[in-house]
Amino acid sequence: MDYAAARKWMVDGQLRPNKVTDSRIINAMLDLPRHLFVPPGQAARAHADADVPLGRDRVMLQPMMLARLLQLAQIRSGEAVLLLGAGTGYSAALLARLGAKVTAVENDPLLAAQARQVLAGLSLAPGSVQLVEAPAAAGHAEDAPYDVILIEGQVPAIPAALTEQLAEGGRLVTIRQPPGRSGSAVLGRRLGGTLSVTEAFDCRTAPLPEFQKQPGFAL
Repeated sequence: MDYAAARKWMVDGQLRPNKVTDSRIINAMLDLPRHLFVPPGQAARAHADADVPLGRDRVMLQPMMLARLLQLAQIRSGEAVLLLGAGTGYSAALLARLGAKVTAVENDPLLAAQARQVLAGLSLAPGSVQLVEAPAAAGHAEDAPYDVILIEGQVPAIPAALTEQLAEGGRLVTIRQPPGRSGSAVLGRRLGGTLSVTEAFDCRTAPLPEFQKQPGFAL
């Protein structure tokens, strides 16, 4: 399979027609070998306009949805980014290519192992990605504050503790679907110590198992 041609088809057929205009994101997705981040035997599905199942109720976000989330976050070079639910590491690699310093948290040891192996084989800037094997819903307070937090998956609500890990003026991006409501991409900003959240566009994906609603979550 010509994977470079598949990536170009992915960009031209999915990203460009769906309001993805950031050339840095487009170039990163053209360059990174997305097929290496999917489970064995699923390389042919890597560039499809759909989530890719990773097993154990986890998915790799469809390309267009991930690109729009990254564009919503407005990543700037040199920013500290906390990626929660990092899966096999594709989003971490994209963030690194955008110039971010990434702390990628993944709870599943098998997914974390694949991420570690694939990331090690890429030409990323030294030290641009730190992979942490730990529960994602708690964030990673050790390296806070972060300029951006990206929760890679659908959550019913945003854990209140994550606000404390954002720098003042920092952004949080995820897909939120409260019970009984439709899903949407949301952008949160920490202003005056509180998180102000606005809906950006309609979308949905598989729920992140760790982020099931519990006390201490904020809508």
